[in-house]
Amino acid sequence: MSAMGWADSAGKTAVGHASGSPAGREAGQVSGAGRFWRRLGYLLGGLPVGIAAFTAGVTGLCFGVGTFLIWIGLPALVGTLFLARAFAALERRQVAAVTGRPIPAPRYRIPSAGESGLARLLGALGDAQSWRDLAHLVAAFPIRVLTFSLAFTWTVGGLGELLYATWSWPLPRDDEGGLLDLMFGIDGRLPDVAFNTAIGVVLLATAVPMLRGLTALQTSLARALLGGRPAASAQGISG
Repeated sequence: MSAMGWADSAGKTAVGHASGSPAGREAGQVSGAGRFWRRLGYLLGGLPVGIAAFTAGVTGLCFGVGTFLIWIGLPALVGTLFLARAFAALERRQVAAVTGRPIPAPRYRIPSAGESGLARLLGALGDAQSWRDLAHLVAAFPIRVLTFSLAFTWTVGGLGELLYATWSWPLPRDDEGGLLDLMFGIDGRLPDVAFNTAIGVVLLATAVPMLRGLTALQTSLARALLGGRPAASAQGISG
């Protein structure tokens, strides 16, 4: 076989392996509508998880630091780090599901068999990746609030504006004629309906790129803090 034929065969084999992987099959099978709903579910569902994670993480961190001198804080901090590790594992699974690209698994410290209980606690407290998990737990919360608010506005709010004519008729209209009247001084039922419907059209028409950008923002933080080192760099450091 010639060199060109061998390269072409190897390339087809590599493509076949890539498309045959779970992530590759999933990325190929999910349609545009499927990706849209996955992103929307990821963004809207992230806020409740973020609230629980942020509350538990910050509470555990403050309690552990405040009681560290009387030794109660040591197991409290270690427990908080393990809780952050659990939330980090959940986030890695969610990022892999919504993007089709898994986050490289990090390396956590493994205690040796001969370590005492105190040594295990101190060793867990010195695990750098666990602190990165906790940092993500705290830093992701304001981003989740932002992405949830914008995703909700662009989808649910956009749908509500698009259907404004169907539900706005019983609203009281005293001196103000609606949003259009407040902004531009234009009164009237028909202009008000047309204006709000146009807002809904614009929001829904731009919802796909908006959700794509919000998902990229939220997942990029997860990849930066929750991912392990590439194998090449890890081998270079160990060597």
